[in-house]
Amino acid sequence: MDYQEIKKWREIAQLNKLLDLSTPPKTLFLQGKWNPKIFENCTAIVGSRKMTSYGQRAVEKIIPQLIQAGKTIVSGFMYGVDQYAHQVCVESGGLTIAVLGWGIDTKLSGEDVKLAKGIIETGGILLSEWQSQQPTHWTFPARNRIVAALSQDIIIVEAAEKSGSLITARLANKLKRTLWAVPGPITSRTSSGTNNLIAAGLAKMWLGTATQTPYLTTDDPIMEILLNEALTADGLARNLQLPVSEIGAKLSILLLSGQVIEKDGKYYIADVS
Repeated sequence: MDYQEIKKWREIAQLNKLLDLSTPPKTLFLQGKWNPKIFENCTAIVGSRKMTSYGQRAVEKIIPQLIQAGKTIVSGFMYGVDQYAHQVCVESGGLTIAVLGWGIDTKLSGEDVKLAKGIIETGGILLSEWQSQQPTHWTFPARNRIVAALSQDIIIVEAAEKSGSLITARLANKLKRTLWAVPGPITSRTSSGTNNLIAAGLAKMWLGTATQTPYLTTDDPIMEILLNEALTADGLARNLQLPVSEIGAKLSILLLSGQVIEKDGKYYIADVS
């Protein structure tokens, strides 16, 4: 894909927030259509490369709310939470900035190509401070500082105790950005970092803004189970010791009423904002 250098980016007001950095980038390159307005109202979503189903569900809950609020989603284009944030943003019709940990002319492969095209086709951009640079141990922390500086808010979805996302968290606090962390199960290693940020008072707890609809009730045993975990129809049938056909009929009603949603064969309680 073609790329271009952002000329005189230091003179563009929307990018001056990068000057908050002690070592701002000397150059910036992008793929996609140059649009300064994309930088005006940014929130970063970052997290573990070892994203769990809980982290996936959290991203799916957070992104649509941010898009509705007119936010541009910023992340680091690595597999796990970062790429899933870009993907959900693209699928939800939002704008996203992918800050690369390598040079802009690096050739992508596999699913990365598909995601990059989706970002650009929906009005987003790929951004890098390097024209030609291979990814290495120091380029990702360097990328993280740009992710943090571009954003008014940073939300850490999942992070282990030594996660690279905690570098972004430290940068967010240093730059006086608002830092949020999604609380996770105390038994989950991928949530230990986020839980520690909250416990130490370094991050606000992100609980979402969704509210339950008046008709949502836990009187239904299916709803009671789904409030705790997502399951397939077979899994629900085993839990409730009922025929799959009976479970399927009840799920159809819950789907039509909007109380549950289905994704990849599993059923979830619907989030309604």
